[in-house]
Formats: sequence, structure tokens, C-alpha cells
Amino acid sequence: MPAMRLEVVFIPVSDDDRAIGFYRDQVGFELDHDFTVSEDLRFIQLTPVDSACSIVIGRGMTDKEPGSSNNVMLVVEDVRAVREELLGKGVTVTEVDVQPWGDFVQFSDPDGNTFTLQQLPKR
Repeated sequence: MPAMRLEVVFIPVSDDDRAIGFYRDQVGFELDHDFTVSEDLRFIQLTPVDSACSIVIGRGMTDKEPGSSNNVMLVVEDVRAVREELLGKGVTVTEVDVQPWGDFVQFSDPDGNTFTLQQLPKR
């Protein structure tokens, strides 16, 4: 089978500019593109630092309801450090949930789309 790479996840939001502020300024994603193609189409791509996969938000990018994306997983080296950084930027995050398969923290964007941070267990 040929290689397949996951490169983009579409996240439905209700307010493009508020979402940019959240993902770029609070969560720390890089703003790669912001193009208004037409009155009905705005393409906004943001990428987590060192990630090969980006998120896309924007008017006309998905027909999903804002807030309907759940548990997009981001793997981090130190979930406690990332949690503290997000808290310092005003992001509401859960306590660390320790499981045999990793340590987890969750947060939501302003629309209620949820993200899970996972620190993989030491092998």
C-alpha cells in the first residue's frame, strides 16, 4: 500500500477571527494562511509547532456545526509543562489524567471543539 499522510483536520468554528486569536495567541499554533477567496469562502490554516498536520478553519470550509469536532489528539513531550503554559495564556484545561497508555489533558476552543494532549509513556 502506498504511504498516506494525515495533513489537515477541518475544525468548525463560528467566528474566524476569534478562532485565529485562540489558536495562534493562546494555544501557540503558527498561522500559515489566511485567504478570503470570496464572501462565502475564507481559508485559514494553522499548524502546531513541529507538526506535519495542520488545522483548517474558516467560513465555507466545512458543513459541520461549530463545536462538533471532538478529541483531536496532539502528542507532546511534557504534558504538565504544556498545561501550565496554556493556563498562563488563559486556556481552561483539565487536570492531568494518568493512564497506563499515557498522561492526558483536555481543552476546548471557544466553540467547544475539544482537543486532547497526550504525553506518551516511557518505553
